[in-house]
Amino acid sequence: MLRFLASRLGTAVLVLFVLTLVVFVMSRVIPGDPAVVYAGPKAPPEELARIREKLGFDQPLIVQYVNYLGGLFTGDWGNSLATKRPVLDELAIRLPATLELLFAAMLLAVVFGVVLGVVAAKRPGRAIDGVIRFLAIGGVSMPAFWLGLLLQVLFVGRLGWLPATGQFSTEVEYVSPVAHVTGFPLLDSLLTGNWIAYSDGLAHLVLPAVTLAAYPLGLIARMTRASMLEVLGQDYVFTASAFGLRDGLIRWKLALKNALPPTMTIVGLAAAYTLTGTFFVEVVFNWPGIGQFAVGAMLAVDYPAIMAITLLGAAGYLIANLVVDLIQARLDPRVRLS
Repeated sequence: MLRFLASRLGTAVLVLFVLTLVVFVMSRVIPGDPAVVYAGPKAPPEELARIREKLGFDQPLIVQYVNYLGGLFTGDWGNSLATKRPVLDELAIRLPATLELLFAAMLLAVVFGVVLGVVAAKRPGRAIDGVIRFLAIGGVSMPAFWLGLLLQVLFVGRLGWLPATGQFSTEVEYVSPVAHVTGFPLLDSLLTGNWIAYSDGLAHLVLPAVTLAAYPLGLIARMTRASMLEVLGQDYVFTASAFGLRDGLIRWKLALKNALPPTMTIVGLAAAYTLTGTFFVEVVFNWPGIGQFAVGAMLAVDYPAIMAITLLGAAGYLIANLVVDLIQARLDPRVRLS
């Protein structure tokens, strides 16, 4: 197991190194002058030259890349050209909101995706199977921003059940502010017993979490159904049924355990998708996370911020896949030999 973990970690480090090179080169070949973005289009030439020297853009590319790698290891990821603040500080402020949204979306996707997949595999070709497959295909096919707008129209505009945007209501931020404990607002409100803020935060979380969960839920449901159908056709399942084991025990414990490894692979890929899918969802719901910052950085051609967000997304993707590999190795020891 340790050799398996070391192999996966080595691959992840190599991927990150190659990605830093690719992102660095692409950020330098894109047309535009970072000094102009930093100082403004009306800055005099001598001011632009001073800023290029300050930011290191007057040095050879290889020197800039070595300095960039050194900064990554020492925690200096550069300053945002738009806000003039360290990029890591900007990410640290917004990361908790994004992680809470990601966790809620993936929790919904995994729980409901697996359950719906098992239920669909119980009666293949029946009405319930057709409904679940229709919903799964719809979740995969519908763009996140369009689904978010539809949910806002229905649950906010028509029914008035849920708030439209933001993480907390303005009234809650003034009347019952969240005390800082862990940095995760919803969790902090729960830990401090701030039930007004907690209930308000949950209400604001529902629509963006459901929107973000639609795509991975559809993938997980379809993969779980396919894996369950394959496993339920194995001889040991018929043997267990012949020995009189309950159908629920066979389906939810014996068969599901052997059907989970392929599903876990999809979970890793889906988690990576949700990380990038937050960009659209956070803009639609005005969620104060990294997605909002990423969109602003791309519009402002903020190179340091774009590079940091890209590396952060890649690291999240690799971590998610590493966790999935470890879970697969736990469920199926044969995976450790690969």
